Amino acid sequence: MKAVLARAVAGGLLLSLAACAGGGWHGAVQCAPYAREITHVQLSGDAASWWGQARGRYPRGSAPAPGAVLVFRSTGRLPAGHVSVVRAVRGPREVLVDQANWVPGRIGHGEPVVDVSGRNDWSRVKVWWSPIHDMGKTVYPAYGFILPTG
Repeated sequence: MKAVLARAVAGGLLLSLAACAGGGWHGAVQCAPYAREITHVQLSGDAASWWGQARGRYPRGSAPAPGAVLVFRSTGRLPAGHVSVVRAVRGPREVLVDQANWVPGRIGHGEPVVDVSGRNDWSRVKVWWSPIHDMGKTVYPAYGFILPTG
């Protein structure tokens, strides 16, 4: 029974994380529209596409700043990528973010994200997983930060 429940939860997680698209999925909570609303960064489409769309329109970098958008790359677990908004910088390798749909159907506030990259460039991160009240085990690739302009 536990194995069946674990597979169901994992399947639901994969579907919900895929919901960070700005397009195909039409649920109530999506990461890209949420990030656009709270930052006023005028990008659309799948979250992973924001990095390329930002080129020449918004400053980008590998150092976090409050109000910056952390852009996750597309992966098997995150086919549309993911975006979250930096609420606070706790240090060179930890930020607190606000994000939609990391936990299915929820908006998280002040959740830790830790840089685990070898060069401290935020290209590989771990994300808080509130259902277990701890950091998740998966390492996610990231492009970096779309920086606030105001």
